[in-house]
Amino acid sequence: MIYLGSDHAGFELKESIKEELAKKGIKYLDLGTDSLKSVDYPDYALKVAEKVKSDNDKNSFGILICGTGIGMDIAANKVDGIRAALVHDEYTAEVAKAHNNANIITMGGRTTTPTEAARYIEKFMSSQYEDGRHENRISKISSIEKLNI
Repeated sequence: MIYLGSDHAGFELKESIKEELAKKGIKYLDLGTDSLKSVDYPDYALKVAEKVKSDNDKNSFGILICGTGIGMDIAANKVDGIRAALVHDEYTAEVAKAHNNANIITMGGRTTTPTEAARYIEKFMSSQYEDGRHENRISKISSIEKLNI
């Protein structure tokens, strides 16, 4: 399952992503927003992050889109257990999964075309977490989350 969320600046890109996923028969859940009306991106980052966190399927992940992807990335990463990564090309999409075991990717609706987004999502989905040397780093991130500082 792919959980989708956007603010108004990411709405149109989210809609094109939904079309692409539907064409490929990939299941998704759109958690909003549902228009170009101005909304606050942290609300949708939280909705998607909570769904991703509670989903026990290791293949499920989230896609969040705001104007640049930065705000969504910051907000989603406030949720314990979420590793959101801003992707802006195929390489960052690949290493988000391979090195960081990201469970949410973020993109900019004002900086990413639908064609680019489709490529980034495909690269993320086809990549595998490499574990090994990266596991210690992921564990350290989890330890930081537990500090509550």
